[in-house]
Amino acid sequence: MEASNKVKPSQKFLNSWTKLQTAEKQTINQYTDWIQTARAKQINPLRDELVWLILAGRGWGKTRTGAQDLALYALRNPNVICAVVAPTHGDLRRTCFDGESGLLSVIPEECYRQDGSGYSSYRGEEIHLHNGSKIIGYAAINPERLRGAQFHRAWCDELAAWRYSEAFDQLMFGLRLGENPQCVITTTPKPIPLIKSLVDRDDVVVTRGNTFENEDNLAATALSMFKERYEGTTLGRQELYAEILEDFEGALWSNRMIEETRLPEDTDIELMKIVVAVDPAVTAHADSDETGIVVVGKDFAGRYYVIDDISGIYSPDQWARKAIQAVYEYSANHLVAEVNQGGDLVERLIKSIDPTCPYRAVRATRGKMLRAEPISALYEQKRVHHIGYLAELEQQMVSYTGETNASPDRLDALVWGLTELSKSRGEVNWRIS
Repeated sequence: MEASNKVKPSQKFLNSWTKLQTAEKQTINQYTDWIQTARAKQINPLRDELVWLILAGRGWGKTRTGAQDLALYALRNPNVICAVVAPTHGDLRRTCFDGESGLLSVIPEECYRQDGSGYSSYRGEEIHLHNGSKIIGYAAINPERLRGAQFHRAWCDELAAWRYSEAFDQLMFGLRLGENPQCVITTTPKPIPLIKSLVDRDDVVVTRGNTFENEDNLAATALSMFKERYEGTTLGRQELYAEILEDFEGALWSNRMIEETRLPEDTDIELMKIVVAVDPAVTAHADSDETGIVVVGKDFAGRYYVIDDISGIYSPDQWARKAIQAVYEYSANHLVAEVNQGGDLVERLIKSIDPTCPYRAVRATRGKMLRAEPISALYEQKRVHHIGYLAELEQQMVSYTGETNASPDRLDALVWGLTELSKSRGEVNWRIS
């Protein structure tokens, strides 16, 4: 009989193992599994440093890394208090706790407290572990909730999407328990002052990574689409390769102009008028320009809101149906479409699909940059708010200088929509939430 090559555990180890509680065994298993499966960049490198900043592309494994790191710290250290902070309450629930790679997916059930207080969504985003440790969730939209709290460790998810940098300051004030409190930040980078300042600090360890480092765990079709559509683009450099892109000289918009007035997706707004704006493409093959379709609104105080961007490469029938659907979905007052290239055919197409759709044609008589300047001024006046993140639209805004032949179709639709609203006086009361 051949001898087995498998290493057998020592009797001393087995005796110690049998004395462990189930929760302690699960903690050891969880730690060893993560060490064996994680990529080198996903293992915490911190020693005496305060912050581990992970700047990585979409799908790199940021959420899994943050969740595993925080969970294992709490499981291996009794009676510690940990914080997890996400941009909004929705992000906190859907991503950091309940998500496929969230905390609830990486903490074994045996490791919760068994008295009914382990975890309950009714109590809020809070986890109580068998060893007395707690993980408490916070939304960055409410910095005051972090005031006065104290922590041994923290995980900040998508820091670049936080509306208030004050939330990070309040978290840092509270990160003061234990001998070596530390913070892990997982985010896709944006050139905001907070991110840029962290990169330059001596007490911050920066890990950079791109989407394709995690290709073993991503669908081949998704990877192919990423490369085909975004390789070499400014959006791809930011969202896939995690580059911190600076503002473009000569562009009418900057990242600062958009970030300063951004509102979370769950913001409740009372609007007097909503418009679906369309910049149609002439052709509909793989190399065609996109059709810009952007939903915008205006409130009674004269502030404007960019609600949705559903642009894409569509056939004429497809974009018309998507635009009409958006009119009804958002209870829009009407649809506006640029007709310089399509003329009367644009209206005929829309009316053939839905004769009742409220429609207004607009025609360009000036160049793109001249049409865009008054809209850029509204942003400078802080009168335009983006609801959530509209990455592709925003990338067109901050990168278009008028010096290229590229057609910024999303931007064109935005300009048409806000131009229509800024000239109008609506009286109908609408609400989105």
